[in-house]
Amino acid sequence: MADVKLTAETRTEFGKGAARRIRRENKVPAVVYGHGADPVHITLPGHELQLALRTPNVLLTLDIEGRSELAIPKAVQRDAIKGFLEHVDLLTVKRGEKVNVEVYVHTEGELAPGAYLLEHVLSTLTVEAEATHIPESVTVSIAGLEAGASITAKDIPLPAGTTLAIDEDAVVLQVLAAQAEEAPEEAEGTAEAGAEA
Repeated sequence: MADVKLTAETRTEFGKGAARRIRRENKVPAVVYGHGADPVHITLPGHELQLALRTPNVLLTLDIEGRSELAIPKAVQRDAIKGFLEHVDLLTVKRGEKVNVEVYVHTEGELAPGAYLLEHVLSTLTVEAEATHIPESVTVSIAGLEAGASITAKDIPLPAGTTLAIDEDAVVLQVLAAQAEEAPEEAEGTAEAGAEA
């Protein structure tokens, strides 16, 4: 799991105008909360934060005016068109503390030969992990699965120290039979038969 250090500045200005000014300076407004403490409003360097958030469940070490805080992203708001960061909510964590996070489910292997489709019922899995050892993703094999097969949360191998935080019988992946399309010749034959009648 990645651990990224960022220097944060506390902010006292709020509202849309203040947020626009912050973003013009290539910084991102953010709020840090957790452990019953009052929320701290900060600004973070835009480019460094954008790079850090490419890693799912990244652990951030924030230097807030000389005080060090560990935090994980809880909510990230991006501009719908341009994709730049508008605001980030961060949750403070402590070493050894357990947190609930969502991790992406990756598949490996090939389905059994035939016309089968793999449906991702859930693209992420909610797990409980130690804050400094959050897995970026989990991987499950789909090798040889046929229509009707499904993989539930309990079937997915988790890293040591990580446990499920959802119903273990929740379906994550399922294999479906592809729907056969009517052949063009058959469709023409049916139309001709209807015209003759």
